[in-house]
Amino acid sequence: MLSRNLLSTASRAAVRSPAAAARGYATLKEVELRLKSIKNIEKITKTMKIVASTRLSKAQKAKAAAKMIDAADSQFYDVAKTSEVAAGAEKPQELAIAITSDKGLCGSIHSQLAKAVRRKMAEHPNTDIIAIGDKIKMQLLRTNPDSVKLAFNGIGKDAPTFYESSLIAAKILQEVDAQSYAKISIFFNDPVSSLSFEPAVKPIYSAETIQSSPGYNVFEIDPEGKLPADLFEYSLTSQILSAMAQGYAAEISARRNAMDNASKNAGDMINRYSILYNRTRQAVITNELVDIITGASSLD
Repeated sequence: MLSRNLLSTASRAAVRSPAAAARGYATLKEVELRLKSIKNIEKITKTMKIVASTRLSKAQKAKAAAKMIDAADSQFYDVAKTSEVAAGAEKPQELAIAITSDKGLCGSIHSQLAKAVRRKMAEHPNTDIIAIGDKIKMQLLRTNPDSVKLAFNGIGKDAPTFYESSLIAAKILQEVDAQSYAKISIFFNDPVSSLSFEPAVKPIYSAETIQSSPGYNVFEIDPEGKLPADLFEYSLTSQILSAMAQGYAAEISARRNAMDNASKNAGDMINRYSILYNRTRQAVITNELVDIITGASSLD
């Protein structure tokens, strides 16, 4: 009787052990695959961080050149006191040009700019939108589809050039009656530092608004010339270039920071999963040893 009971117990242990071991190995395999996946992601994020770091110096040079263009335009508007004319207009129809890019994986840089444009729409519902970049276009089409009059893509692949901004400005002047707007606002991301950015707005005024400026006559201007119209077109092109360059620098910096944080998080997860893998592996080995010892003891 005792012999039959021992054999019966040993048989049950032999049947139960493969199932328990299989479950242990499956769990161990899942942890191993998960660990391998995270290591591959870490390699990608580290590579993207290196690429962003190498492109950042070029973006910084483009931003510095854009700042000089921006300063020249701002100086003219300040002397001419053009903002006073636009501020005195009664509920003027405005145009908002929102500039981002087509690329993601750079934190909240695109969504923050979209929020700034939406705040503008809440304050001035009679504002039309031109979206430059797929990211800002998709976000604004979800909330303000009727206000988006024109959109551009293929933006942000490289540092912007004056030729690129002139093509965009020419298309805007061709498709939209830009002169009918009392004020044009360009929304872009301003790189405050290498670690932070904030949405910024720069104004562009129509030829009529420029000519009506209180300080316009301070400058020596040919009365037969078309300076206001020419100045408007040049200002539109140069300010688009300035906004694109600063936004490009902010995006590259944000992408580098995002990939750096992602790499650090991946490293932390690798450490945790390595510990879990070792513990699971030890548990599987321990269970197998227990089953072997139990089976051997039962047979004895």
